Amino acid sequence: MHIAQNILDTVNEWLTPTFDKETQEAVRTMLTESPKELEESFYKNLEFGTGGMRGVMGVGSNRINKYTLGKNTQGISNYMHSVFPNQSLKVAIAYDCRHNSNTLAKVVADIFSANGIQVYLFSDLRPTPELSFALKYLGCQCGIVLTASQNPHKYNRYKVYWED
Repeated sequence: MHIAQNILDTVNEWLTPTFDKETQEAVRTMLTESPKELEESFYKNLEFGTGGMRGVMGVGSNRINKYTLGKNTQGISNYMHSVFPNQSLKVAIAYDCRHNSNTLAKVVADIFSANGIQVYLFSDLRPTPELSFALKYLGCQCGIVLTASQNPHKYNRYKVYWED
């Protein structure tokens, strides 16, 4: 199977020490054992839609993982600083029982914190409406919930709420 050069370029980035060894090993395995999966995982960047990102969890630029969520969380952090200059920034983060939601929520919280944004991270599973309430109640500019609700088990979603 021929793999397009743009995909190979992205794959090679994911094989660098920027990414953890487990991720690098998963990419190497896909290269040798699952070229079709490799192509699907890397042919584009996971897109940010109307309310956030939704996708299959796994390794790659077209998957939900700590790197794709981290990149988008950094973008939201930058945007918050530009939209609300000289303000004390706050974000509320919730998650449900979907596989990896709690771990991914912690990654997202750490990135916001590293950007000087106060984080309110729920300590346990919460339904999405509680995030909406917390956002307003705590005076946050942004809220994030990790949930895949009605989607198949291999999916997760990063839903973004603004202060309004």
